[in-house]
Amino acid sequence: MSHRLMLLDTASLYFRAFYGVPDTIRRVDGTPVNAVRGLLDMIARLTTDYEATHLIACWDDDWRPQWRVDLIPSYKSHRVAEVVAGGPDVEVVPDALEAQIPMIRRVLELAGIAVVGATEHEADDVVGSYASHAGLPVDVVTGDRDLFQVVSDDREVRVIYTARGMKNLEVVTDAVIVGKYRVLPEQYADYAILRGDTSDGLPGVAGIGEKTAASLLGEYGTLAMLLEAATDPDSGLSASVRSKLAAATDYLNVAPAVVNVVRDLGLPTLEDAGARLDPVAGGSRAELERLGTEWNLGGSVRRLLEALDRRD
Repeated sequence: MSHRLMLLDTASLYFRAFYGVPDTIRRVDGTPVNAVRGLLDMIARLTTDYEATHLIACWDDDWRPQWRVDLIPSYKSHRVAEVVAGGPDVEVVPDALEAQIPMIRRVLELAGIAVVGATEHEADDVVGSYASHAGLPVDVVTGDRDLFQVVSDDREVRVIYTARGMKNLEVVTDAVIVGKYRVLPEQYADYAILRGDTSDGLPGVAGIGEKTAASLLGEYGTLAMLLEAATDPDSGLSASVRSKLAAATDYLNVAPAVVNVVRDLGLPTLEDAGARLDPVAGGSRAELERLGTEWNLGGSVRRLLEALDRRD
């Protein structure tokens, strides 16, 4: 089997599992386990179907980094449950899901699945850094379009897009992004900046929607070159677009630092992180099987173990 790295946007997946699997599935003590079950089944299927040999569950050590908020205060503000001075704000997470996150961390640990986060950074930044420097083919699993910016046919980086559910997974390549958005993957962050994204609290440029954003990037290539053209009276850019860009100057000056994923984090190597998938053996396997019974995880643990056994 050729080596292939899979990077999970873990929170995106366990939120999807939580809402996709009935929360009537519970432990004896009444704690829901639907997100745990769903996530394990996702991992078992994804690693098998896409023949992953290495896997990293990328983690949000800080889902809303203060340095991004300092630049754009509205960034993810609608998802804040509690502002925490000097630390990561508390995200709106259903109590029934919050109770399952420690269980998720425990079963991933027992299964030998690497979990990697970075202080003051989101999982997207961990994904961006590994995807940019992995040195082997990469599949990024996410339900968020933000990570389309890391897609690269040249570097063999794809996104396995889960937004339509696990039964309708979409493999996103350069051609898919061009076909849907009329921009290249390397232009996607600039495209998102211009059109805005309410799900992340990005206002965009008033009066510039998806079609105009794509058209402008098709003509000028990058946001930086577009803004340069906006200050050049001979560039041929319309007065209307110049006016709209000028009105959004403050936003456009800071948005690239917020929207572009970080690609140079000092992360553990794949070897140091323990990213290689191997069968679970010994005490870890026994404990995982025990918890599978105690926590009412049904066949999810068995399916995950079987998927990992195929790496033997």
